[in-house]
Amino acid sequence: MHISVVGLSHRTAPVEIRERLSIPEQTMETSLQSLRGNEQVLEASILSTCNRLEIYTLVRNPDLGVSAVSDFLSSHSGLETGELTPHLFSYHHEDAVDHLMRVAAGLDSLVLGEGQILSQVKKMMRLGQEHKSLGPILNRLLTQAVTTGKRVRSETNLGTGAVSISSAAVELAQLKLGQSRGLDQLVTLESEQIAVVGAGRMSRLLLQHLQAKGASGVVLLNRTVERAEQLSADFPDLPVQCRPLSDLDQYLSTCSLMFTSTAADEPIIDAARLAPLNRRSKLRLIDIGVPRNIAADAADMDGVESHDVDDLQEVVARNQEARQAMAREAEQLLQQEAQQFLEWWDSLEAVPTINQLRSSMESIRTEELQKALSRMGPDFSARERKVVEALSKGIINKILHTPVTQLRAPQTRQDRQQALRIVERLFDLDPS
Repeated sequence: MHISVVGLSHRTAPVEIRERLSIPEQTMETSLQSLRGNEQVLEASILSTCNRLEIYTLVRNPDLGVSAVSDFLSSHSGLETGELTPHLFSYHHEDAVDHLMRVAAGLDSLVLGEGQILSQVKKMMRLGQEHKSLGPILNRLLTQAVTTGKRVRSETNLGTGAVSISSAAVELAQLKLGQSRGLDQLVTLESEQIAVVGAGRMSRLLLQHLQAKGASGVVLLNRTVERAEQLSADFPDLPVQCRPLSDLDQYLSTCSLMFTSTAADEPIIDAARLAPLNRRSKLRLIDIGVPRNIAADAADMDGVESHDVDDLQEVVARNQEARQAMAREAEQLLQQEAQQFLEWWDSLEAVPTINQLRSSMESIRTEELQKALSRMGPDFSARERKVVEALSKGIINKILHTPVTQLRAPQTRQDRQQALRIVERLFDLDPS
């Protein structure tokens, strides 16, 4: 068995490719079942975010397993293998484990150290458990990854002042506003007419950072106004108007800055929608949804400036150098967590031999106990029989404790295999 990860991210694929491979939660069960339907895939879990799609699997054969996952991705996205392959990465065993630990810690994120990825890894584990695509190996691996992410945030400085995709989007708006005024610096958003489309987690973070950056008010548009009102209630110090999504054209006409973050599968704003609007001022659109909420042709409209998640690199680059130093604090911790999982994985090699040894000892115990009890005769009470049986089990457990502990203990693969062969010869066990 082998652990593998196949996927793509902001590092390997542009947003127009990433959005083709996005897997929403409502189709996650079908996708996991499709993966598990391949005989090569023993366990599977999917991490789908705006900046990455990664499929973690336990497979019988690494090459055949990666091929099976690649075929699934090609079928899901509608992209030919030749179009898709240049954007994919794949890691095996130790490298796959290391990669997941880095992802959970925020070291592989567009915004280095961002905290939201940890909740997304937790969600990946939860969905895998709910849809029964996880087994003991990936369940243990994902649990270790969540532990790693928590430790990095509590034991290092990487999580201190960490920014999210949402905060980077707000900072991008400040930067572009400053550049339009001939300034190479961030400026306040106090004078901007701002709208946020969507009322999910990303929009919550948008409101949080807009408030911190001086926004004087926000229009929050959502398909259900009730959900928008629930979200706005958490920001009593920020004036928020809640409006239905059907009012979108009105605010495209009047706002100077609009952020979009919805779960829509297709763009909700495009050139055809913008063309008939009677705009009198510049409109900046910032889309942090994947799939994109704003079509590429929106940027072709006069007076419209459009940005997507890939444009956040400009903001990220400004902060990256300082955060790299913080990231180095986490590296040693990640190595410890990865090594702990790999030692557990290696210890599984001893399980068949340990089971055979226990079975052999149990057979001997049962046989010798029956001989002894048969010589005791009818005067031997049921209570006394139980005491003798418990005694025999206790002796066997005491004898087995040290060798079993040693076989499971952390050690090199070569040393473990040598110890297993010795035990198999000494007790005449079947090595198969």
